[in-house]
Amino acid sequence: MGAASKADPKANPKVGIVSLGCPKALVDSERILTKLHAEGYEIAATYEGADAVIVNTCGFLDSAKRESLDAIGEALAENGRVIVTGCMGTDENAIREIHPGVLSVTGPHQYEAVVKAVHDAVPPAHDPFQDLVPPEGLRLTPRHYAYLKISEGCNHSCTFCIIPDLRGKLQSRPVKHVLAEAEHLAKAGVRELMVISQDTSAYGVDLKHAAGDWRGRSVRAHMTDLAAALGELGIWVRLHYVYPYPHVDDVIPLMADGKVLPYLDIPFQHASARVLKAMRRPADNARVLERIQAWRGICPDITLRSTFIVGFPGETEADFSELLQWLEAARLDRVGCFKYEHVAGARANDLPGAVDAEVMDERFERLMETQRRISAEKTAAKIGRTLDVIVDEADGDVAIGRTQADAPEIDGSVTIADGGALAPGDIVALRITGADDYDLEGTRAH
Repeated sequence: MGAASKADPKANPKVGIVSLGCPKALVDSERILTKLHAEGYEIAATYEGADAVIVNTCGFLDSAKRESLDAIGEALAENGRVIVTGCMGTDENAIREIHPGVLSVTGPHQYEAVVKAVHDAVPPAHDPFQDLVPPEGLRLTPRHYAYLKISEGCNHSCTFCIIPDLRGKLQSRPVKHVLAEAEHLAKAGVRELMVISQDTSAYGVDLKHAAGDWRGRSVRAHMTDLAAALGELGIWVRLHYVYPYPHVDDVIPLMADGKVLPYLDIPFQHASARVLKAMRRPADNARVLERIQAWRGICPDITLRSTFIVGFPGETEADFSELLQWLEAARLDRVGCFKYEHVAGARANDLPGAVDAEVMDERFERLMETQRRISAEKTAAKIGRTLDVIVDEADGDVAIGRTQADAPEIDGSVTIADGGALAPGDIVALRITGADDYDLEGTRAH
């Protein structure tokens, strides 16, 4: 949000929002805005144009908490009427100790409490109409792609993570509600859905995979059944945050058949069995390599994205070397890396063997350099191929898009040299003519 002239006092009440953290938090922000807009509130793009500002915080890492506190402070300085929600909202004392002037503090996905706080700060307009909101709700993403959240919370007990403490145990949405939302989004012009949750593979476990009616048939609340149903919408479907449970193997044929995008985002976190055990993560990465090879045998174009942590307490040089060797063998397409941070309340804080910051920095650079080389080899291999690309931006003669291997905001992009006639959301066949470490260039195939 930025500065602007004061809003017209006769206009409907206006609310601004600052949304931090992961796509799951962004979906929370969209739901809050949709509810408020249905009640007659307008959405302000600037601090000065808002009657109140919501800050949706992140509290996963200490660095994220600092960013959240800074955002709250900026909103207070620029506007003065601030409502705080999100993951850091579970520690109200920590927020009020630094920013006592905030109007309200609530935890994640407490939508009604946030709306009530807005009502208290800025009463809603008289006689609002439900049809002020489009069927797909309000979104903070471009019109052509959207996030589809299928569950809240997580049943895992990873020692470095406090997500279950912040967001609770797994709470899956009924499958009929998920599919109804997906269908609304597709009808509204969305061309790409990103399926998100804390653990997409566990979807429906808490519901005992209860079925729901959709398009005249019964669909189970299960990842494979959900993916198959979403594949009928005729749009791109991308799966994020997938734990490598055995039933993930059943999704790969759907990718080979073009039902869902050949893309899996799997947070492996490490490769050393010793470190993974300390993390309380699955520790059979030799078996994972076998499965990756099998997946590529079924779907050769599958893209595998993952994240890793370096500097976890007790990580030795031998552990880190094992991780590098595993990366060389796995040849993942997209990799993100985090340097370990102490997170208040995480069980890993009590583990011995803290890794020196300089050592952690050096390991981070070595891992990213290893992956940069692998990525460069993989992008170079795409030169001369014709790939489907979705357009994100179009300006003059040049457009920017993404292949099926690239999720928005986190992966690579494609520069389309002859993209003057294209518009965001268009999906075109592109002949790849150039590549660097992560990005591609191409021209339209004729």
